[in-house]
Amino acid sequence: MTDTLTLQVADIETDVLTGIYSEETGKPQPLRISIEARMMPQPRYDAETSLDASKNYMDLRHAATEALPEGVHFKLIEAVADHICETLFLQDPRIEAVSVKIVKLAIGIGAEKIGITLHRERP
Repeated sequence: MTDTLTLQVADIETDVLTGIYSEETGKPQPLRISIEARMMPQPRYDAETSLDASKNYMDLRHAATEALPEGVHFKLIEAVADHICETLFLQDPRIEAVSVKIVKLAIGIGAEKIGITLHRERP
């Protein structure tokens, strides 16, 4: 049996410059971002296992917030997801795959969730 470890951070809400329509350009839009990052785990984890045996969840949050370049307008939310994936791959060579789900909060009506999910395997 082969184990995998998937770290998850869900429902990060952040404002990002994104959109293609004139009413979207020049102002940040609220996005809800969820990230899953798959990595090979250690053979076992016990009560004394240190953090360096895994990955800090805050690194995932950082990739979706502070690591997005300030002042850059992403026409597509797919490009935002791409940037998050590449940031996580550069941060840690142990990351094997990343899934980024982005929901555009400003365009949904009622409980609609309009957005994308990008899944990328390490090349």
